Amino acid sequence: MRSKYDIYKDEILKLFDDGKGYAGISRYLIDKYYLEVSVDYLRKTIKELVRYWIADKDIVNYNIKLAKQKQRLQDLNRIERKSFREDSRFENALVEYNDALIKLLEKNSLNVKLSKIKHDTDSVIVCQIADTHFNELVNLDSNKYDFTIAAKRLQKYAHNVKKYAKFHKANKILVAITGDLLNSDRRLDEKLAMATNRAKATFLSVHLLKHFILDLNEVSEVQVCCVTGNESRVNEELGWVDIVASDNYDFTIFEMLRLLMPNINFIRGNALELVVEVNGKNMLVIHGHQLGKMDTNQIAKLVSKYSAKGVIIDFVICGHLHETMIKDNIARSASLVGSNAYSENALNLTGTAAQNIYCFTSDGRHDIRIDLQETDQWEGYDINKELFAYNAKSSDKTKKKETVFKIII
Repeated sequence: MRSKYDIYKDEILKLFDDGKGYAGISRYLIDKYYLEVSVDYLRKTIKELVRYWIADKDIVNYNIKLAKQKQRLQDLNRIERKSFREDSRFENALVEYNDALIKLLEKNSLNVKLSKIKHDTDSVIVCQIADTHFNELVNLDSNKYDFTIAAKRLQKYAHNVKKYAKFHKANKILVAITGDLLNSDRRLDEKLAMATNRAKATFLSVHLLKHFILDLNEVSEVQVCCVTGNESRVNEELGWVDIVASDNYDFTIFEMLRLLMPNINFIRGNALELVVEVNGKNMLVIHGHQLGKMDTNQIAKLVSKYSAKGVIIDFVICGHLHETMIKDNIARSASLVGSNAYSENALNLTGTAAQNIYCFTSDGRHDIRIDLQETDQWEGYDINKELFAYNAKSSDKTKKKETVFKIII
């Protein structure tokens, strides 16, 4: 609809938006532009034009809206298709990787000769493996850590476990892995403090724990259980269902050990929480990130959850906070790594490397903290060939010796 009054369109619409009536707009235009028409004629004309212009404007806006919605749907579809392709490629690569890995491990599995030492007691030793952070490099005045030092600390730990197993004449040793076998790589400082990439670190971790398990097997039958931690997860977000929680390097290392040593009893279960019966007592194995700061209410909620299912939890073991705590119904182990730059500088916390042993005997449970900080007298498990093969850095390559500045005034 075209009109000779289209030249006044913007002015007419502004007056209309300002609340001026059709007659008022007509008189305004006649007076301003000396139009030779009657007010009544122009009023009727403007009324029709305004209705047309507004309808036309609404159609344009609606079309713009439709175009935006169409573009948004196209963008979403493109993103979803790209994400689907990437996820499919990742899943296919992961399946191929797992299949190849399983075949390799089954082909090279160890024929472990199980310990034949038997005692007439029902004693069981539970040795906890907590927060080893195997791939982390630490070079502080108060603490050094790399794969070589980890090998020494594990050897020292195994010596103490065997000592208590012999003393209590234990027929079984349960290795309870409570997660965070590898350190996180999400922050920049964590990436810089890595000995090697996480894939290579996975293989090195398997070598270390293989030596540890075989060492314990010399004195008693060994069983192994595992739950996953938060640091070793593959995904950015934490997972609270088994399929997501098991997408974790802890789970991969456990499964690799299981395939590598088929004669050893590996206890499989939920990736987040596992109940193991030890001498008639139900021990709940968790990493500890489920408990936050581990206040009494959180622990009570966790235990009551199992009570509602008819399972009485007698004892809980966990790690996560890298600090030893032993109470009647719960124990938390420190870490194998000890203090690092984050704990000292960001959290103002210092700690020593340590792990917990729990001796279940006929006269009760005995809990022992094993200090593993100093290892100068220990040679450590021989992993030199593996370290060379995977080109792993050592702690003395991370940075220069830390300098403490003190100003005297």
